Amino acid sequence: MPSRALLQDKHRTSRPSLARRLFLGAALWSLVVLVVGTILLGAVYRAQALRLLEQEIDRTTIELTRAIKPVERVEAGRLIRDGRITTTNGVLPEHPDFGVPLSGRYWAIIGLNEEGQLEGAITSDSVFDSQPPVNPETLAEAVSSPGQIFYGNATGPNDEPVRVGMRAVLIENRSQPIVFTAAMDRSAQQAAARNFLILLVALMSVLAAGVLLAMYLQVRYGLQPLRQIAAHVNDIREGRRERLQEDYPSEVAPLTDELNALIEHNKEVVSRAQTHVGNLAHALKTPIAVLMNEASGDTPMDQLVRRQAESMQSNVQHYLKRAQAAARAEVLGARCELEPVVADLSRLMERLFRDKELRIDVDVPETAVFRGERQDLEELLGNLLENAGKWAKRHVEVHARVENGRLHLNVDDDGPGLTPDQREIALKRGGRLDEQTPGTGLGLSIVSELVELHNGKLELTDAPLGGLRVAMDFPAG
Repeated sequence: MPSRALLQDKHRTSRPSLARRLFLGAALWSLVVLVVGTILLGAVYRAQALRLLEQEIDRTTIELTRAIKPVERVEAGRLIRDGRITTTNGVLPEHPDFGVPLSGRYWAIIGLNEEGQLEGAITSDSVFDSQPPVNPETLAEAVSSPGQIFYGNATGPNDEPVRVGMRAVLIENRSQPIVFTAAMDRSAQQAAARNFLILLVALMSVLAAGVLLAMYLQVRYGLQPLRQIAAHVNDIREGRRERLQEDYPSEVAPLTDELNALIEHNKEVVSRAQTHVGNLAHALKTPIAVLMNEASGDTPMDQLVRRQAESMQSNVQHYLKRAQAAARAEVLGARCELEPVVADLSRLMERLFRDKELRIDVDVPETAVFRGERQDLEELLGNLLENAGKWAKRHVEVHARVENGRLHLNVDDDGPGLTPDQREIALKRGGRLDEQTPGTGLGLSIVSELVELHNGKLELTDAPLGGLRVAMDFPAG
């Protein structure tokens, strides 16, 4: 059966962490904000860069509208305009790129026939011998709403991606408007947007790492009082302090006050339980003694009464000791040093079994601590050493070591030892392997129960001395 400590440790590891919950919640929200912020900033930058490009295109189309004039002639003394147009060189857009073939900056003045199809165009030198870039959808929108500029994407004369702006203007004596077109290479704008996005992602990644680190430190710092409370409660359980200190933050002060009250209540309950157990022992002792005295004859009834009274007395002693040990085991902070108890009991047992010249060797570190009351440790080791002394030939050894947070305690003897079946019987309450040896048969069963009450383990094995080894394992104090 798993010990209570193991069950508690297993349950503790399966619990969700408050620090992890706070950190993951804040981290998730922060990452969402940073990712959304990165996307939005990238979109805003692209939109702004595109807007600047379109503003340049818009200025070019306006300059084109100012650079045209109608073709005029005089016939019969009258000024005639037939709808044709011409350009004024000094007013055309003057950016140097318009004079460089395939430079990425283009303009065109496009005429339409009666069916709305391209009929002819006046273009900048940068268009060279190619067709000016036109977006059909943008052209249709511009023709349907003269005077307004519309934008779209197209492929330039050099197969580069361009942004096209088209503005249709109605001309006197023309059934179809003139379309002013300007286009600019989008490659630089797209490259700038990509570079900005890369830089933005890098900066946001650094910011995210800094935010996560700051949140981790904040959670660690904010929950430090709770970890301190847990450490202090552990100190109380192990006997290094009696109550929680009073200088905790105000948010956790009610918790520590209730824990202190619970600790005091626990001590009071244990004290009352010990008092009641003592009263019960005194109350039962006298009636049982009277029954045994009254049944001092040799009749079958007297013998039956004596046997039952002795059984009652044995059971009362056993369960009273168990109740007392259970009450003491629940006391927070109970602990005692191991070496002095082992040394005192060893000297006592050597005197008790001096007829067989019993020798008890002790190998116990001075720093070893038993997490429990001294009385329980004395009863536990007393039963083991007395049992070892009864069956040993001349030698008993007591070894102890602290390793990986556990106290390992062994009692070895050089007696006849026990078979596996005999070991199982020996651990049962009242189990006796030799009726000729004095005792009630409760020794090892009491030890087993005491070990269990103190969250320990007990195992009977073969001792290096040739007899029995009682191996115990407790939480280290």
